[in-house]
Amino acid sequence: MAEAGGAHSSEEYLDVLTKTGEKTGVSKPRGAVHRDGDYHRAVHVWVYAESTQELLLQKRADCKDSWPGQWDISSAGHISAGHTSLISAQREFQEELGILLPKDAFEIIFIFLQECTINNGTYINNEYNDVYLVTILDPIPLEAFTLQESEVSAVKYLHYDQYRNLLLKEDPEYVPYDVDGQYGQLFNIIEQRYKENIMSRSLALQKKIQCYASVTLDSELAGLSDGDKEALFLLIRAAKVMDEIFYQQVWYSNPALRDWLKEPANTSELNRLKWVYYSINKGPWSVLDESEAFLTTADSAVKLLSQCSKPVTGWKGLEYKAAFPKAKPLSANFYPPDMDKMEFDMWKHGLPKDQQEEVTGFFSVIKRQSDLSLEASLSNAAVENHGNENVTRSVGDLYSVPYCQEYQSSLRKAADLLHEAGNLTSSASLKRLLHSKGKAFLSNDYYESDIAWMELDSKLDVTIGPYETYEDALFGYKATFEAFIGIRDDKATSELKLFGDNLQVLEQNLPLDNIYKSHDVSAAPIRVINLVFNAGDVKGPQTVAFNLPNDERIVKDRGTSMIMLKNVSEAKFKHILQPIADACVSKEQRELVDFESFFTHTICHECCHGIGPHTITLPNGQTSTVRKELQELHSSLEEAKADIVGLWALRFLVTQGLLPNNLLKSMYASFLAGCFRSVRFGLKEAHGKGQALQFNWLFEKGAFIQHSDGIFSVDFLKVEGAVESLSREILTIQARGDKVAARSLLEKYGTISPPLKAALQKLENVQVPVDIAPIFPVARDVTLE
Repeated sequence: MAEAGGAHSSEEYLDVLTKTGEKTGVSKPRGAVHRDGDYHRAVHVWVYAESTQELLLQKRADCKDSWPGQWDISSAGHISAGHTSLISAQREFQEELGILLPKDAFEIIFIFLQECTINNGTYINNEYNDVYLVTILDPIPLEAFTLQESEVSAVKYLHYDQYRNLLLKEDPEYVPYDVDGQYGQLFNIIEQRYKENIMSRSLALQKKIQCYASVTLDSELAGLSDGDKEALFLLIRAAKVMDEIFYQQVWYSNPALRDWLKEPANTSELNRLKWVYYSINKGPWSVLDESEAFLTTADSAVKLLSQCSKPVTGWKGLEYKAAFPKAKPLSANFYPPDMDKMEFDMWKHGLPKDQQEEVTGFFSVIKRQSDLSLEASLSNAAVENHGNENVTRSVGDLYSVPYCQEYQSSLRKAADLLHEAGNLTSSASLKRLLHSKGKAFLSNDYYESDIAWMELDSKLDVTIGPYETYEDALFGYKATFEAFIGIRDDKATSELKLFGDNLQVLEQNLPLDNIYKSHDVSAAPIRVINLVFNAGDVKGPQTVAFNLPNDERIVKDRGTSMIMLKNVSEAKFKHILQPIADACVSKEQRELVDFESFFTHTICHECCHGIGPHTITLPNGQTSTVRKELQELHSSLEEAKADIVGLWALRFLVTQGLLPNNLLKSMYASFLAGCFRSVRFGLKEAHGKGQALQFNWLFEKGAFIQHSDGIFSVDFLKVEGAVESLSREILTIQARGDKVAARSLLEKYGTISPPLKAALQKLENVQVPVDIAPIFPVARDVTLE
């Protein structure tokens, strides 16, 4: 099997790994690594030409110390100490072949561990290889290559099937790979992509789309002043700018993929289905399928590189498919795609404290200096082979860019629209919000605008800006842009004052040791609206409520505010929760499932985001936040906390005589049905994983019972104790910032257990929708321009 890299003027150092692939913190010269059999990392890059179904092969130079003179991978190389995978792939491709490709040409398809010994036992190769696929439309002309003589003596193209057969026969002219083993994935991926049946694929996409019930959400605008009606359409335009930014935040090539899929959407049924499901998910990964890709790079946008190599007469340049990984990147587009946690933490700890706050804050993206040099190279008139010159980087290669700079053009457009709308509205508090939010978009300081949002008292209700951090699955630090525009329901809002007024009472009575309780919880204003339009981070399942802001400074000083989306809740109850109850809840408890209980628990869920631990004191006396200590686990645990503590809080309010006693059984039965609703969002979605945790805990404690016919019911004698015990467990983990305990709890209970699996299968059999796909008539003719 091939060894990555080759002769260098000065011997390169490699990071030494453990046998399971983690960095040890030790680096050694390349020769010593192969002498001692140390585990290390490398990259393999394969080029596949769609039109000819051929792979590009290189012939290894005769001077190589491993497999000299044999045909091998398109390009390969070690990942030098301190360097990263993607940059190494770009660098090796340019050095060996004289072709400079952008990062979105490289698709990582699997990681392959090579363990072998050659050269009479003197060369031990224990190598973790990141295997990349570059998909091009037509073969690159052979005369475009500039071969690095110390590495490559020739290149050629070979049909992928012919190449696989040569490997199967162990042809001595080719470096051996076990294509019956893990490396066979390369050929399987190519075959699957290009031999898939159009009809079966269309049916599969159609089935996914049917998981969403299409619901038109109309809202009465009669209560708005003329100024507010004019402002509304400007706000919808500003909300659509949030969409533009969010597409960028999901993944760096997402906007190009969106435009590529949209253009031919009406040319075939398959293209239409691709576009519809992409629009629901706002990316190529299905929210309801654990973020599994429903598209492949073969479906992706074609890009032209007119100048990526030395000039070739008559060749217009390289056309390639903008690649995206099968697994959704944990880092989204907030961090470099090949950055890991260790690299970030090492960089962060070398920064001054105020800069550490900035790079772990909500409103910045993290980039690489070395990416800038590569991008600059791509814009040059011609790209020459640079021989042994490496793209260099250091611990300081990372740097931070504030949102106001990263999304400057879009945010300026949105700010102008908000200022214009603010000048039109007749509401003083809405005017203050819109002007302060417009300023925040350009200053990156959202404190004053979030206070203005909390104090909003207007018939036209607006939430717009960067808030939720679910998309950042690496750390949970970075906020995505979103917008919710609605008409306030004054009657429903006035009826809910009870919950906000009792937050401090709930805090003091939480099932949590008193040392962890806060004594200055602020009452959370609650606004009930009927949604007119939403945009940005509203992909897949639609929220029925939200509790903001997430900024711990404001939560500590002022608490939070809640927005309830009543028409969305009503649509979900009618189209989803009621059919779930009919299918999964016992007949005698089915009638207990009602909209009042469902909506009341949703309110309490949002209230309970505002109580419990937020700013905490660690065992070493240091002040921190739950979010920063639990990182990527925070969102799932916080959603579980709000749910289960919300259930505990409703019972507490009943015992205090603040809510009617007849609500108790209804809220537990409605909660049981709601478990099956949220789990269907998938375990990679925070609400879904948090709901699985709750169901499995309550089932284990006997609070939920599965009968012989597969139907479920609540044991009303056990449910209160089970709810309180889980509330205490989660709250204590948060109060201690105990990430180990959080991981243990989620790994044990945040799973699709056999009872859950049986319920989900039952719902699939009767085809109950998983969620709704809203249609907003008022926004239909509103464009960005």
